[in-house]
Amino acid sequence: MKNNQKEKLFSNKFIQNFLDNESKISFKNKNKNKIKFTEIASSLAYYLKSFSNVNKLLDYTCLIFKHIFNEKIIFIIPLNYEGEIWYENIKISANDEFSKIQEDIQSCFNKFNFSKNFKIKEIFTFENALINNFKEYRIETEKILSRGKCRGFIYIFSKDLSGNSIADDYHFNFVKNSLAVGLENSCLIKTKKKHENVDREISTGAEIQSQLLPDYCPSIYGVDLAAHCRPALKLGGDYYDFMCLKTNISEKRKEKSRWALVIGDVMGKGIPAGLLMTMLRGMLRAEVLTGLPPDRILHDLNQLAINDLDQSHRFVTLFYSDYDPRTRKLRFANAAHNPPLLWKSSEQKIIKLDAEGFVLGLQKDAEYQCGEIKLSENDLVLYYTDGVIDTSNSSGERFDEKRLIKNLTKLCKQSFTSQEILNKIFKKLDDFTGQNRHLEDDASMVIFQLK
Repeated sequence: MKNNQKEKLFSNKFIQNFLDNESKISFKNKNKNKIKFTEIASSLAYYLKSFSNVNKLLDYTCLIFKHIFNEKIIFIIPLNYEGEIWYENIKISANDEFSKIQEDIQSCFNKFNFSKNFKIKEIFTFENALINNFKEYRIETEKILSRGKCRGFIYIFSKDLSGNSIADDYHFNFVKNSLAVGLENSCLIKTKKKHENVDREISTGAEIQSQLLPDYCPSIYGVDLAAHCRPALKLGGDYYDFMCLKTNISEKRKEKSRWALVIGDVMGKGIPAGLLMTMLRGMLRAEVLTGLPPDRILHDLNQLAINDLDQSHRFVTLFYSDYDPRTRKLRFANAAHNPPLLWKSSEQKIIKLDAEGFVLGLQKDAEYQCGEIKLSENDLVLYYTDGVIDTSNSSGERFDEKRLIKNLTKLCKQSFTSQEILNKIFKKLDDFTGQNRHLEDDASMVIFQLK
């Protein structure tokens, strides 16, 4: 069935005519009543399946109530997906003879001041107001419940003060529960759309953030580089970068210029960590161009970022180094980051590159020390974030630093390129965590190997 045919079939005019014609059948006759109810139930079920327009659903529900309970006034107050009164969808079901009371009920509701942040308990005060203003009617209250949540309220006004409760009527409960399903579906659709919008924004943010990380490793004279960041979520708090300390020179001259190599990690993961790391990247890139030694770079970066980090209640660990291809000297300073692992090829062992320093964003007057080492042919430096060694398996065992050093040592003793070593370490991580298990934290690695 085409959409325009559906709209015509379930338009208010069509429904009104359908129910008016069918109302000639007496509801007092049980067999005819059953036939009539089956038709209404079928059309209502199809309506719920085919549409998500809450206003039309409520109109249709009111028309059904009008013809099933033609001596009663039914006042429906739905709640929206945020749990607030859905003012634009409030409905009253009643025959023409009750037009005056409909206006009075609507007026009573309009005069009642619900708070901006509606609370369910406020409805009790409103119900008392209804009872006081319409003493000639018996008023029954029914909650519209779905999955244990209140999706609205139904008030039934009846002049029959001694009649049976409408809550015992099968027809009423069926229509009420169908309405609850419709309102719940509307809430789910709204929530789904909201989540889809957030997902799109996160995906866009993740795409932008991925573009902030280097697309490729630069060419540095005598060096073989490889790097990769694997975020635990779409957005991550890990960061690595390569920056030439001299600008406006040819690519050929850049190869033999001094280069800054940095790796960092914002406490936590996800959107907040990603935003802070993006902010820190901009500050760091401006500082690098000053050409100051690593300890001064971290000192000044801490001074610049401390106010923003303090307000976010987060901190950053960062390892900053610069390398001169002509002298093979690597200078470095550490803001409490995991010390990179240096493979000394001549000694066939691994040592840690570390220097005293405080995390960024916690102490305004933090000081940092500068270390320096001269590298030799086939030496290798592994920069990494704590997501690598904090990775755990199904038994809760961590990959830890010892295991990383053991695997790196084996790989360094063989003739692998930096990219091959990087791939093999990530493969070890995947094998360790096991199938269908994701990293609990962002994991990044940079491998710096002298040819």
